[in-house]
Amino acid sequence: MTQPCVLAVAITGSVPRKKDNPAVPTTPEEQVESTRAAYEAGAALVHIHVRNPDESSSSDPALFARVQEGVRRHCPGMIVQFSTGGRGRDPAARGNALDRRPDMASLSTGSVNFPTIVYENPAALVTDLATKMRAHGVLPEIEVFDLSHLHGAKRLVEAGLMHDRPHVQFVLGVKNAMPAEERLLDILLAELKVVLPGATWTAAGIGREQARVMQWALARGADGVRTGLEDNIRVSKDRLAASNAELVGLAASMIRAAGRRPATPAEARALLGLPAA
Repeated sequence: MTQPCVLAVAITGSVPRKKDNPAVPTTPEEQVESTRAAYEAGAALVHIHVRNPDESSSSDPALFARVQEGVRRHCPGMIVQFSTGGRGRDPAARGNALDRRPDMASLSTGSVNFPTIVYENPAALVTDLATKMRAHGVLPEIEVFDLSHLHGAKRLVEAGLMHDRPHVQFVLGVKNAMPAEERLLDILLAELKVVLPGATWTAAGIGREQARVMQWALARGADGVRTGLEDNIRVSKDRLAASNAELVGLAASMIRAAGRRPATPAEARALLGLPAA
């Protein structure tokens, strides 16, 4: 049997607006429908941000709950991952929805420069978010924007706030952070094997780097890949993506071209160490 690969879809994010691409889903109803189509195209994991009516980022637990309930109803077994990311959100509110017990949540373990802001993740906030995830049985996905963030994750393991088999995502191509260069992915992977040898991993390329980073990850046997309108609103320089499902379909084709196949939700759960749905 070919090796399964967890295909994650980041449906909305905190940056793209409908003026950038009308397909970006911003209401809970749009997000559930977009996720359902992505699920049917092969996605086993959905990464969720929620938006206020003006499309700004929100931390409202009720919005997260509406999306989660819809996904669980229409996408049996799909892994639900909430964002605790900080762009446009009050730091004190970033973990407010964790008591809804999603399967997973993103966790950035250090600060980094973004194009127009400093993405701040002070140690006290990281510890607080990790503590809440542990209390609610939520598996962290460690967002690595810099080599030091791996060591931030190791400190959480050493403090007993996280088990030693987290899921790690390397993010490449954010302006002012790590560029999308293949040699940098190799450096990060080498460090991961030393610092968190039991971790599963994936990589996300931003914008036009999405397909290249996916290819590099697949060539190195990544446990998963990520696509979606959060990271990339185009399928080519000249054409906007029609939907998250279209991007998932392209990613699924790349997985198959690499001699693998998109994991089923049950396979994805087993691979990441999550309980059955």
